[in-house]
Amino acid sequence: MTDHPYRPTVRSQADLEKVWRHLMQPLGFSGASIWMLRLDPDGLAVPHLLEIAEAELAPDDPGPFAGLLADLDSVDPGGSYAFLRTRPGHGGVDAGDRTWAGFLYTAGRLAGVRLEVVHLATDADIVPLPLDEVGLPRSA
Repeated sequence: MTDHPYRPTVRSQADLEKVWRHLMQPLGFSGASIWMLRLDPDGLAVPHLLEIAEAELAPDDPGPFAGLLADLDSVDPGGSYAFLRTRPGHGGVDAGDRTWAGFLYTAGRLAGVRLEVVHLATDADIVPLPLDEVGLPRSA
């Protein structure tokens, strides 16, 4: 057993998916959450994972969350943020997943921070939710 924290380097969406698979195994969720992982400017994961529990429905206004991201980024600028939505079930991407991903992408754009591709984890799999999957233009 090691005392060293898990600090992978993320350089691609495939790298990030591997990180989420490592962190979320075994799959199986009792409720919906949003997970946030901070990556430093070199793509190295910061060894702290934030969970927003009981995240069934995305808020209507991304402004306050954008303010939080901007505040976090002002303390440690230059990196990026990775988000994962987890929820129970075996079905594919649903409207709630798309709404959450759209909320997160919009908050990142409003905050002026770099977001990695948002991912979804269900009881069956982990999949990416890129901008075109959620109906937002690539400039978001």
